[in-house]
Amino acid sequence: MASALLGIDIGTSGCKALLLSAAGEILASSTATYGLSQPRVGWTEQDPAVWIEGARKAVGQVMAKCPDVELICIGLSGQMHGLTPLDKDKKVLRPAILWNDQRNAAEVADITEMAGGLEALISQTGNRMLVGYTGGKIVWMKNHEPELFANLRHVLNPKDYLRFILTGELATEVSDASGTGLFDVRQRKWASGLIEKLDIDPSLLPECHESHEISGRVSASGAALFGLPAGVPVAGGGGDSVIQTIGSGVIEPGELQTTIGTAGILAAALDRPSPSADGRIQMFCNVAPSKWHAMGVSLNAGGAMGWFRSILAETGHGDQLTFDAIVKAATSSKAGARGLLFLPYLNGERCPHPDPLARGAFVGLTARHTLGDIGRSVMEGVVHAFYDMHGLMKLMGIEGKLIKASGGGARSALWRQIQADMFGCDVVTTEGAAEGAAFGAALIAGVGVGVWKDATEAAGILRELTREHPDGPAGDVYRKAHRIYRDLYAALSPSFCALNDPVFAD
Repeated sequence: MASALLGIDIGTSGCKALLLSAAGEILASSTATYGLSQPRVGWTEQDPAVWIEGARKAVGQVMAKCPDVELICIGLSGQMHGLTPLDKDKKVLRPAILWNDQRNAAEVADITEMAGGLEALISQTGNRMLVGYTGGKIVWMKNHEPELFANLRHVLNPKDYLRFILTGELATEVSDASGTGLFDVRQRKWASGLIEKLDIDPSLLPECHESHEISGRVSASGAALFGLPAGVPVAGGGGDSVIQTIGSGVIEPGELQTTIGTAGILAAALDRPSPSADGRIQMFCNVAPSKWHAMGVSLNAGGAMGWFRSILAETGHGDQLTFDAIVKAATSSKAGARGLLFLPYLNGERCPHPDPLARGAFVGLTARHTLGDIGRSVMEGVVHAFYDMHGLMKLMGIEGKLIKASGGGARSALWRQIQADMFGCDVVTTEGAAEGAAFGAALIAGVGVGVWKDATEAAGILRELTREHPDGPAGDVYRKAHRIYRDLYAALSPSFCALNDPVFAD
């Protein structure tokens, strides 16, 4: 009977399960989709029950495809920062508040002040407290839902709630803990001094492991619920934004990773923690114990393309207007989209502008622009956001001579070529990278049970699939366009703020 590793990723729009052989071959993958709730402008929530049902479906489907494998370890990943609050009986108190929720700006400001200012906060955690981080949501719940907060006993992020359902254990690991804003990434432990200053009960936060460490085993109830053998070890895993780097083969300095999923991520692996001066580039613990992870996150990437498609579908194009159809139309345009720029701040922004009030915009629109031009400008806008982040990373001494592309957007040759042209370097994809965080979770599970001796060896098994080379003339156009793009946020920021007047609310 062949051995296999199971990776499970609790995403924003669905759960993916993936089976990986001990030789590194993808045996099966499946995704079960679900929705989210937006009860107010800037709010995003999910009932954790939809994650569990999605995981049950996805896991059941992959196991049905490979009934004869012996499951040797499970790795977990998921959307980061999502506040999943449990009471004393470990029951969910309210819908989870997600990573892209923008409600807690006031709490973030208060936390920064209580920490002694931005510089003092970064000295304690390595990061600023961004809107969307779990720590700010805990304080928001305390301020705005005091009756529920009085019953709060445990705080988990999404993948760690799945771990609890699978194993009965309350635990997390260093990469997801880094994204709470309450974790000292240099020391790889909870920032106890900050937690005390914020009057947060430290018992709310779970025990923290390194990502490859075994954090529990499938319980009898977990086995019955998921149709899995009891006793299978479950590794710590990793937050999706971090664990995807190993899934792309990025584990050593000198390479960059881009991920185009719902959000957009530019990331690099580092041998030592080196926080950015103003915290706009996030510095997290890597899934490898002796490494760290620098990244910038745009809240709107593939999600911006999904929004664009849905708007067009509502105008009568219907389901015939697929993602591929939009990309085909965009291919008929040319670099620079004939002078049209798109700011992808549809749900506020995190990096390089930590601003929950930021809004999306098309700038330069004329009667000459076609569907292809507009579609291309959306794709280019996502890459302009990456290039913005790259400017901040260069100030930290982080360079990249190669980009490894991942996430659903990496399937698009056009999106990869736009990256190659704008950054002026080769862009490659590797086998498994398009599978996203579930693939990385399976690799870490393999490290956890000794299939690979460490994360570096696991990353080394990945085979290159595609390679795009930069086009010089197109790159010249993009860099000229980026100088304009870079100035637009500052120019439009007062308007963004004015448009968030309650008179314009739903």
